[in-house]
Amino acid sequence: MVSGNRCRVGPVGLLVVAGMVLLAPGGPAEAAEVRSFRMQTRDSFLNGTLDGISVDSLGILQLADRVERLAEIGEPFLLSAATHPEGWVLGTGNAGRVLLAKPSGELVVLHSAPEPEIFAVWADDDGTVFAGSSPGGKVYRIAGGEVSVFFEPGETYIWGLARAADGELLVATGTEGKLFKVDSEGNGELFYDSEDTHLRVLKVMPDGDTLVGTAGEGLILEIDPRGTARTIYDAPHPEVVSLTTGADGGCYAAVLASEASLVDLSKVATPTAPQATQEESGEAQENETAVTVKVSEGPSAGAAPIGTRPSGFKGPRSEILHISAAGLVESAARFEEETIYSLLWHRGRLWIGTGLDGKVFSLRDGKPVLEKDVDERQVVVLLPDQPGPAFATTNAAALYRISSETERRGLYTSPALDAGQIARFGGLRWRGELPRGTRLEFSFRSGLSSEPDQTWSEWTASGEGTEVSMSSVPSGRYVQWRAELVAADGRSPSLSEVMLSYKQVNLPPKIKSLSVLDPGEILVPANFNPSSQVFEPAHPNRQGIFTTLTPTRPGDETRLKTLWKRGYRTLRWEAEDPNEDDLTYDLSFRLAQRPEEWLTMVDDLEEEHYSFDATVLPDGVYRFQLRVSDRSPLQADKALHEEEISEPVLIDHTPPVLTGVTKQGERWQVEIEDDLSPLREAVFSVDAGDWQPASVVDGLLDGQGETLILSPSESGRLVLLRVTDAAFNDVTFDILQEAE
Repeated sequence: MVSGNRCRVGPVGLLVVAGMVLLAPGGPAEAAEVRSFRMQTRDSFLNGTLDGISVDSLGILQLADRVERLAEIGEPFLLSAATHPEGWVLGTGNAGRVLLAKPSGELVVLHSAPEPEIFAVWADDDGTVFAGSSPGGKVYRIAGGEVSVFFEPGETYIWGLARAADGELLVATGTEGKLFKVDSEGNGELFYDSEDTHLRVLKVMPDGDTLVGTAGEGLILEIDPRGTARTIYDAPHPEVVSLTTGADGGCYAAVLASEASLVDLSKVATPTAPQATQEESGEAQENETAVTVKVSEGPSAGAAPIGTRPSGFKGPRSEILHISAAGLVESAARFEEETIYSLLWHRGRLWIGTGLDGKVFSLRDGKPVLEKDVDERQVVVLLPDQPGPAFATTNAAALYRISSETERRGLYTSPALDAGQIARFGGLRWRGELPRGTRLEFSFRSGLSSEPDQTWSEWTASGEGTEVSMSSVPSGRYVQWRAELVAADGRSPSLSEVMLSYKQVNLPPKIKSLSVLDPGEILVPANFNPSSQVFEPAHPNRQGIFTTLTPTRPGDETRLKTLWKRGYRTLRWEAEDPNEDDLTYDLSFRLAQRPEEWLTMVDDLEEEHYSFDATVLPDGVYRFQLRVSDRSPLQADKALHEEEISEPVLIDHTPPVLTGVTKQGERWQVEIEDDLSPLREAVFSVDAGDWQPASVVDGLLDGQGETLILSPSESGRLVLLRVTDAAFNDVTFDILQEAE
């Protein structure tokens, strides 16, 4: 992955990471930190564009084996291929053509079937070609320039063709999941009837058994020459898409759960004629159900599942299994995002063709190594070749071959790297190997749009060396780097790590909110236990008039809860910094009627709240000012800040007063007033009994002056009235004594 690592500026104003000067010294240091993009893993490099470059399992870039495009195929889709004595035979989609591709790149049309798709082809050593068409499946025989219908299984799809050990032709079908054997005269018999929907792929093993992979349940079956089958693996993935033999007498299988599969298992439907919109379907025989066949562009956000990835499936899209000669099955590789279409054991290693980004991998030391990244979206077939392999693509259709020579020149282009804000770029440092005579050159460009377009700057001139300056790159939010690798004497340079420094243009922090909690409310860590701390100050604060709670210790839980503490007030705020700089907070206060006299309350806070003992302030209306700064001890002169003033805050320590008491029969009428705060609660008690609510003459206890009615059920020797105002100041009056 690409990581944006924070790196601190040293005392001399230069940023050095692993010996790299990333930004040249200029004026005084700014508050925004110098950071770096670092790419050093296989996955991070695969996010870029590779032209003539391969990436191994350790994330090392180097020049790849040379790949040449043999032919561009003028068909929308290429769906199947097989080796032929004169080259390769290809089955296409949309027009149902069978082509012969020669090593020279010449294409010969062998047959145009009335059915739109050719999902299976086979070529004998004498050049006889068999092609399975879909839907309304037929097997055509093409020999000596003549074409005939060789076998009609009465099934919708023909997925696979292969020669059995006894020489008869095996035909794998769907949607009824049947396997047929057909003799040389075209007479077929049912060889195996599966309970699954599709027999998706065939592989005849050296011992004469046939391996069959299904789509629907994702089974790998082993069928002996007598037609007796056993399940050797039941995959969690619903489709087995490819089988190939290995060097140890075993086999490799690719299992799939992908929206980009050629088979759509999400619904059962009657296919329609193929469209140029990349959706292939066909007309099924009457009363037959079929599964829509697609060459997909990939999953659509919010769309129903398509292909062979069930809703809710959480596993990787593709997995490669190794099946030993003894039948032991184990995982060889997993692809979280790639859709595997084809496997081939060739040149002593396993080759893997994938989509939706048209990549060819090989498995080396148990790890996938990217060998080729092509423009077409899906590598659907891998084929033996010398030195090879060859491979065929769809979306659009083309045929390639891999040579034994190394590319003389290759180009790697990184993904657009996001600095988060407008930034200036310092320098690039790389690690790798540079054999004598080879070259490794870097260039850069920047822009403000997430996708490079015409508004981006031009690529800079190429630069060499282990430290490459980016001083000529304009400031921008996004940046790309490009590396050109040039071989010498058959040797390739390599690139294993790239670090690119940048520094955001410093932006001021933003205050999202500033609030004052109700009187007495304080904030403490959610794991706070009052029995483990001393709450009350033992003496006045000697650093100033304000006393606060014990600060949260490092490592304390950061979630907060609200508690009550008489006489305290709490300010709470939320702030953020566009540059993700660390923030500090200063608080000041003043009487509301004295706007020019701000006095420091506390500074250099790191928490986003402050509880203080408000009893040190006389009664009155105050305002509090929050100042948020991105400064650090080394950068105080370049700090940016934002300020916000709170709403008026009433500080009231004075309880209500009783101004009059009148006895009216069995009732008492009491006059209560408060200078600053409205009244909130009034209760009375007779002879130390339960508290009872007092009645309010106007029906609502909400004014600073109220007339209360006490209606005790019986006369008593002690009548108490307790009154509380909105500032939670409370007082208790002895009514009998006050009435005397």
